[in-house]
Amino acid sequence: MDRRRFLATAGAAASLSLSGCAAVLPGSASDDYDVGMTAEAFRPYEITVSVGDTVVWENTSTRAHSVTAYEDQIPEGAEYFATGGYDSEAAAVDAWDGSKGAISANQRFEHTFEVSGDYTYYCIPHEQAGMVGIVHVEE
Repeated sequence: MDRRRFLATAGAAASLSLSGCAAVLPGSASDDYDVGMTAEAFRPYEITVSVGDTVVWENTSTRAHSVTAYEDQIPEGAEYFATGGYDSEAAAVDAWDGSKGAISANQRFEHTFEVSGDYTYYCIPHEQAGMVGIVHVEE
C-alpha cells in the first residue's frame, strides 16, 4: 500500500470514528492529494513525509489560494517553493494579484522535498486568517 493511500485510509477512519458521520473528507481514499485547502485553512495543518516524497496540494474550496514557503522557515540548502514558480518569498508576494501564483478551485500544486527538516508555508491572501501549514520531512 502506498504512503498516500495508507495515510488517507487511516486518517479517514480516525476522522469518521470521531465525527460519527460518513461525509467525504479531504484526504479520504477517494482523493489523490495530500493537503486540501478550505476557505482559510490547509487540511491537514501538518504532514510528515520522507526525503524524496512529493506532496500534492489541491484547492478544495472556491477561493483562490497560494502555497508559499516562508523563506526563513525551510531547511538550509532546501529548494524554495511557491505556486507560480517563484524563486523567493518576496517575488511571490510582490507578484500576487489574485491570479499570478494562484491556485483556483480544483487545481493542484506539487513539490518534491529533497532535504530533511521542517518547512512552514502559507497562503498569501489568507495568512492573516491563519492559513499556514507545515511539512515535516524525515530521512
